[in-house]
Amino acid sequence: MLVFTQDKKQLSELKEKSFKLEKDIQTLFENNLENIAGLQFIKSEFKIKNSRIDTLAFDKETQAFVIIEYKREKNDGVVDQGISYLNLMLENKADFIVEYNETQPKPLKRKEIEWTQSRVIFVSPYFNEYQKQSSNFKDLGIELWEIKQYENGVVIINPIKKTKSAPSIKQIQTNDNSEISKVARSIVVYTEEDHLQGKPEEIKELYETYKNAILNLAFNIETEPKKLYIAFKENKKNIADIVILKKGLKIFINKKKEELDDPKHLLKDISALGHWGNGDYEVIVDNTQHLEYIMSLVKQAL
Repeated sequence: MLVFTQDKKQLSELKEKSFKLEKDIQTLFENNLENIAGLQFIKSEFKIKNSRIDTLAFDKETQAFVIIEYKREKNDGVVDQGISYLNLMLENKADFIVEYNETQPKPLKRKEIEWTQSRVIFVSPYFNEYQKQSSNFKDLGIELWEIKQYENGVVIINPIKKTKSAPSIKQIQTNDNSEISKVARSIVVYTEEDHLQGKPEEIKELYETYKNAILNLAFNIETEPKKLYIAFKENKKNIADIVILKKGLKIFINKKKEELDDPKHLLKDISALGHWGNGDYEVIVDNTQHLEYIMSLVKQAL
């Protein structure tokens, strides 16, 4: 990757600076965890059994714990280590709940945690092709994030995407008692196909139309399927969520009550109601009649 600064019409290339210590990467991440990954910081150097977890975090959107590990040098063992950490978490759930409740102002109840959404994030300046390929399973809760720093205080963080053709971890034939088999049975990574399964073709087409319209609002909007809805995010910030129904789509816009300018009063205020998506406004659609107008409302969340 080439990184430049611009002075009038002249570009000057910034030189990459190596991290001296893994701790430097960890400190940078932990001090900016909410901005970088939208996660709640819980504990640094969390010790459990005979293991030490670099950073323990919590994802309030999925209601799940996230383990973050940092690698300064090339390391081929990230997947094995990630699976071991996921099993460690699933076998010691009470310890994670206790740690959360001892460090956070609002206690967390056991029933509020979605253990199937647990995941491990590895952060490193470099991942080799073997690491990328060995973690490229669509339903494996292990993520690789590249981090690079340059002159002038520039930092670039790039979560490595799994390929669209990524296979399922369940296709690997292993011993039923192996760590990878336990993870495959316990961890669920949702896809758009999961949400579209069993829906009529006209609803699938309707979703594609609204999906593409949202993605076209800005170049860096991405879809991120969750258990109950498909999230649309810009730089890890939710702007809208879609629940695919049998007869239409339920669209949530991530704006707080009275923050959305909706002159046609098309959206419903759900701030006082329990609901799945983010934000205080929703609309149910079964056609594209108000597509452009709804996009003008979604754009307000950017």
